Amino acid sequence: MELLARIAQVIVPVFLIVGIGYFYARWRRPDMGGFNRIVLDVLSPLIVYTALAGKEFHLREHLPLLGGGALLILGTGVVAWGLARLTHTAPRTLVPVVMFNNSGNMGLPVALLAFGPQGLAAAVGLFSIANVIHFSLGARITSAHARTRDLLLSPLMIASALGFASAASGVRPPDMLFNGMKMLGDAMVPLMLFALGVRLTQLRRSDVPRGLLGAFARPVIGLLVAVPLAWALGLEGMARAQLILFGALPPAVMQYLLAERYEQEPEKVAAMILLGNALAVVFVPLGLALAL
Repeated sequence: MELLARIAQVIVPVFLIVGIGYFYARWRRPDMGGFNRIVLDVLSPLIVYTALAGKEFHLREHLPLLGGGALLILGTGVVAWGLARLTHTAPRTLVPVVMFNNSGNMGLPVALLAFGPQGLAAAVGLFSIANVIHFSLGARITSAHARTRDLLLSPLMIASALGFASAASGVRPPDMLFNGMKMLGDAMVPLMLFALGVRLTQLRRSDVPRGLLGAFARPVIGLLVAVPLAWALGLEGMARAQLILFGALPPAVMQYLLAERYEQEPEKVAAMILLGNALAVVFVPLGLALAL
């Protein structure tokens, strides 16, 4: 009962905000274009930089977890490639959906509620590593014509590089500036959950059959790789819990933008991502149960 209460304390606030976003979108049909641009260009870079450069994040301490996150992404990609061949699904469609998870919209709020500020800093580290791999290798998997240079020069990637540099050197802006940056970046956590709820209004009944494979494969393969990987790397305590939770997360919303940009079956990718995020109500609690 104590474990269920801890999971409920984490999950209920998360899905409450997602639900508010969902029902508000059904009521008002908001245009999220400008909102999403602000989140991507301003709030996301700020939360990444301030979490990595903050006093709670110790780069050397989190290196095994960050390495585990990278290995988890690559390992799930290998398994997903085999699944794509087995199910006669285009690897460029399925593999990135399984490799890359929603460590922003879903992962950061869950980590903050489950592990506190120190856990959020570690989750941002995983989020940054995932983005670096997603915008380089992931873009290339999605399309042979992807321009990786443009993606790696995005505000989010620049903020990640500066954040890791600050974490390694201990150099960061004065507190009066840093605190303002952190206040603005922290606003991203509930806003991303709200935006996820808005996106779920786009899920249609006809999307369910074509989206089931990726929706289930992402967290199932993630957990099957994460649990033995955490044991093999000797991760314990919060690091082990973070890696297992990372494996249980649904597909990354960003992958739909890449699939649409490079015309790699975007409708099928959207179905996988939206259905996968709806199924987070099942797999995120399961990940927490295995992690806590």
